[in-house]
Amino acid sequence: MKYSPHKYQELAEEHIYEHPRCGLFLEMGLGKTVVTLTALYNLMYDRFEIGKALVIAPLRVAEDTWSRESEKWDHLQGLTISKILGTPTQRRRALAREADIYIINRENVVWLCDELSQVGDGWMFDAVVIDELSSFKSPKAQRFRALRKYISRSSRVIGLTGTPAPNGLIDLWSQIYLLDGGERLGKTISGYRERYFTPNQRNQTTIFNYKPKPEAEDSINQKISDICISMKAEDWLELPERIDSVQTVTLSPKEMAAYEKFEREQYIQFIEGEVTAATAAALTGKLLQFSNGAMYLGNGDYVKTSDKKLDMLEELVEAANGKPVLCFYSFRHDLERIKERFPNARKLESSQDISDWNNGEISMLLAHPAGAGHGLNLQAGGHIIVWFGLTWSLELYQQANARLYRQGQTERVIIHHLITEGTVDQQVLASLQGKTEVQDDLMESLKVKYGR
Repeated sequence: MKYSPHKYQELAEEHIYEHPRCGLFLEMGLGKTVVTLTALYNLMYDRFEIGKALVIAPLRVAEDTWSRESEKWDHLQGLTISKILGTPTQRRRALAREADIYIINRENVVWLCDELSQVGDGWMFDAVVIDELSSFKSPKAQRFRALRKYISRSSRVIGLTGTPAPNGLIDLWSQIYLLDGGERLGKTISGYRERYFTPNQRNQTTIFNYKPKPEAEDSINQKISDICISMKAEDWLELPERIDSVQTVTLSPKEMAAYEKFEREQYIQFIEGEVTAATAAALTGKLLQFSNGAMYLGNGDYVKTSDKKLDMLEELVEAANGKPVLCFYSFRHDLERIKERFPNARKLESSQDISDWNNGEISMLLAHPAGAGHGLNLQAGGHIIVWFGLTWSLELYQQANARLYRQGQTERVIIHHLITEGTVDQQVLASLQGKTEVQDDLMESLKVKYGR
């Protein structure tokens, strides 16, 4: 297929050439993969600035998306790709193979760094692309600590994400550090916190979270604006209409009384066994399970608490009049109960499932947002999303919705949220909306100032 880039794609590509270490905060559906592959190809074969490149991506994206994109476009046919996936033996073989681009899933970054450290100066990548840079938002994560030791040896680093601040600006430090080694936001996370944040929720010994100081947001955005740009789909593409709806689920008086009793006492007894919650976090998780319609027992089995969400899901499927539905679930018992109610529903597990969905062969596709949140093109298969259970993660939430609401979608996208009235479901939805405001402000401040 011939590649005819949009204006925004040309601007993003030019940003890569002009900034050897840069961040592209491109909203989902803007084609950041083909932009980056085009830039890498030109840097290798037209400008002769780099040799080998490493792409770090979520597993399913590493398995499928980058190689699929390189095969799709005529101008990228000369690129050779080696996927560092599978068993250690398979990974070593892929690493030893001659290629232009090496692709590894982010879970194996620590293994890669350890492996290359045993071979002299080992690090062989002139360029590193971190697909979904926000997955390196934790400075305590082993993947961040391993990569920070070596990434400075690469002459070019490209960070890609559509969700740079899923939990607020505190998430930015480690991401930007991988780009500039601490030049803009400081060398340590503690210094970053001290300069720009104050403790928010805390007890006598532990700080649970931080809030920005006055003017911190503007200062942070200004410091990273020279190497980071953002683009939102609504500014550059004619996307179809998106309708977000809240479908309220009401528990019976008996079910609501049981929910409230568990919320107060953190203990509930069923015929099948008992459920307890020892901590506030555990309580929240159990309440989310209850609102979805089942709770795990201590032995791993589960007991049903309500069929109200299943009933609502059935109503929405009937209202869809045969049109395919992409349903996001939270817990294993959600998956099992949905499949019991809808025997023809299929869980998203493989590339074949993706092809069958896009070919219109699946009436209901069941996916967990953590497994379908990045890089999957599902827009050809349907335009209706149902959130059976929400996630606290803004990143996963936005990425999951972008599987259908993206470039190439021709239908109006409808996103239903099943919210059980009077439960923690409502808090999760409100939290997602609050986090969206923080991230939107960041994206706006870094928005490309060029005309369309």
